[in-house]
Amino acid sequence: MSDIIQLLPDAVANQIAAGEVVQRPASAVKELVENAIDAGADKIQLILKDAGKALIQVIDNGCGMSLTDARMSFERHATSKIRKAEDLFAIRTMGFRGEAMASIAAIAQVELKTRRVEDELGTVIDIEGSEVIRQEACQTNAGTSVSVKNLFYNTPARRNFLKGNSVETRHIIDEFQRVALANPQIFFTMHHDGQEVYHLPATSLKQRIVHLLGNQYNQRLVPVEEDTTIIKLRGFVGKPEFARRTRGEQFFFVNNRYIRDAYLNHAVMTAFEELLPDDSYPLYVLFIEIDPAKIDINVHPTKTEIKYQDEKALYAIIRSAVKRSLGRYNITPTIDFDQENSIEHLITQKPFDEIIQPSIRFNADFNPFAPEAKAERQSTSHGDYQRNPIPQNWDTLYEISKKDGAEQQQMDVHNKAIKVDDEQVVQPGERQLFQVHNRFILSQIKSGMMLINQQAAHERVLYERFLQQLDSHSGVSQQTLFPQSVTLNAADYELLRELLNDIRALGFDIREFGKNTVVVEGIPAELPNANEHELLEHLLEGVKNNQSALKLDKRDNLARSLARNAAIKAGTKLSLDEMNLLVDQLFACQMPNISLSGKPVIITFTLNELLEKFDK
Repeated sequence: MSDIIQLLPDAVANQIAAGEVVQRPASAVKELVENAIDAGADKIQLILKDAGKALIQVIDNGCGMSLTDARMSFERHATSKIRKAEDLFAIRTMGFRGEAMASIAAIAQVELKTRRVEDELGTVIDIEGSEVIRQEACQTNAGTSVSVKNLFYNTPARRNFLKGNSVETRHIIDEFQRVALANPQIFFTMHHDGQEVYHLPATSLKQRIVHLLGNQYNQRLVPVEEDTTIIKLRGFVGKPEFARRTRGEQFFFVNNRYIRDAYLNHAVMTAFEELLPDDSYPLYVLFIEIDPAKIDINVHPTKTEIKYQDEKALYAIIRSAVKRSLGRYNITPTIDFDQENSIEHLITQKPFDEIIQPSIRFNADFNPFAPEAKAERQSTSHGDYQRNPIPQNWDTLYEISKKDGAEQQQMDVHNKAIKVDDEQVVQPGERQLFQVHNRFILSQIKSGMMLINQQAAHERVLYERFLQQLDSHSGVSQQTLFPQSVTLNAADYELLRELLNDIRALGFDIREFGKNTVVVEGIPAELPNANEHELLEHLLEGVKNNQSALKLDKRDNLARSLARNAAIKAGTKLSLDEMNLLVDQLFACQMPNISLSGKPVIITFTLNELLEKFDK
């Protein structure tokens, strides 16, 4: 029998390796930008077309490459970062495997232009599917420009599995944000389809966070700094009151390399104990500087996992440092009486001898109950009431109105009786409702009583209503008095664009208005007096949270998120009419007994169960 084990051709081996290194356009962006950083660039430009599927171009002003280095950069395991195995434990650069450029060249059409500062001419290389098409001298700026065109053009199966442009753009923005946060000293720009998404001048870490996440974060950050013999820790955590329901704004960097580490994340979350509810996650951007000999970064192809020699010590240091920072920088609002704009500076100071005591004049003989005083008040202050006197028997008008309203309400509900578990309950007119601790609605039923969770009930009502509006595009919009402009961070803006048609179907009147900004001219009628910016921010947070936890389809996700944000909250006091309306609407739903989280909305207690409690 002939031999069956053979060496794979280099092109096939590169395509297989590319499956690990380049999973989507964002992976190629990460590798190219990190290469530019390792080249010593202080200005990096990222240019995208069609969410990176058509073009990814990274231009830097780094050291550039010679003709030989330019050609060698596309070979597998060719790198300038290490020379021997021991170098793996002294790595300060982003890349070191020598796989990225070879993997990208195997699945795309790549053009490389590079020139060193001391050279008069640079080099241009064109590669398609690991095959060199052109290599010659050219005139180009000092530094390197890499253009990746038609990603996955020769692996259509991988290209077909890519998501829509909005999703892929959000992944690219995530990678771009991580690199930009780790290198605030570098000037970054990002353009997508001809529009500038980011313009980040070299600045401090705090300003870089604000430029990336939004101006509102300027007042949300608490500095963290700790210097020990094991690690140096610096960065910022967010104030507890601004915590979100998703983990999107949590960043750990070890020696300027972004990592994911559930163990260290738990250390930060433990520091926020008793400051946050269970389903909230604080912002943090933390940098750890540690001796490279005490860590191993050669664990995963994406280099986002690290092993440490002493994890427990890191855990304790991070936890105590964050907790101390939250205590040191008072996170509760205070009144500073020493500032220039304090109330003392609003009072005009005068010499004591210039202060005049006010005098008060009054009639000591005035009797307000005298007939002449009463006539004087009616003729002066209440002339309008004399011209339009109050009709007699005015109180009977209220009785008539109350009777008409009750009859109309009775007609609206059509004498419909509530049923719980196929058991008929009392008619609406006979119903007695009570609110318990402003959280539950208590009602008597023929076999005992039922308890309704008011927040879960309202969420169920709104959820089914929003789903129906999405199907029929029948959402009613309530126009705002003044259009409000809302600026989002780039990732949230891309998500909003992806959901825009469905959001409009719910009753939002929104139009795009330039860079990461939309104008809100109307909101759903079910959401009176809502803050437009907070509403959109919470809506998008809910969508992202549901995407990661429940894997819902787009419309169900949107309806669920908006319902949870718009529903009345536990602790809200309801009138009798509001309780009656909520109960009627709940039992008109298709699934009144189950909440959006799968827990019961209604709990019933039979008379026998109640009697057993007293017989024990």
